[in-house]
Amino acid sequence: MDLYEESGRNIQRASLLLRDVIADYPERSDLAHDLVVCEKEGDRITHDIIHRLGAGRRRLALDFADGYALATSLDDILDHAEQVGDTLGIYRVEAPMEHAVLMADVLVGASEQVAHALRGLRKGVDLGPSLVEIHRLENEGDRLSREALGSLFRNGIDPMVVIRWKDIFAALEASIDSCEKVAHVLEGITLKRGR
Repeated sequence: MDLYEESGRNIQRASLLLRDVIADYPERSDLAHDLVVCEKEGDRITHDIIHRLGAGRRRLALDFADGYALATSLDDILDHAEQVGDTLGIYRVEAPMEHAVLMADVLVGASEQVAHALRGLRKGVDLGPSLVEIHRLENEGDRLSREALGSLFRNGIDPMVVIRWKDIFAALEASIDSCEKVAHVLEGITLKRGR
């Protein structure tokens, strides 16, 4: 459970870094390196969790399938967030778009709820409020993503800019969606514990 909570803290840090990178790009592009560090740390945590699940020497708080699904879903959040940071640099983005900043804010909120739920998992507290909020934020992320894509095609932007931002918006949405996937796994764990 310590590793899951560590993963939650790492995800929170990465989402805050990503928001700062996007909001002040390219001035804060150096923070993209810190995102890579978070992603690598997330990989380490995921591998440690899977190793401990596989070792099965002690009674585990979660069964293998649930533990594995939770670990890999948490890792997906980081993978997509780090991809956004990379893509900003690869595509040589010159300035942030408002919808990207708004989507990054949603990711920060969802990441905070994920971390809160992971802390609550150990304590056996009701995860419901956090999980409901993650679902609400994912819906907000979907809405912002649709608006963002619409704005790209509505405003007659250069096709190269459209391609760049379409990919960035997709990666941001994937990171937010991964938070909801974590919520689904946690819901399943909660249901099993209730039986």
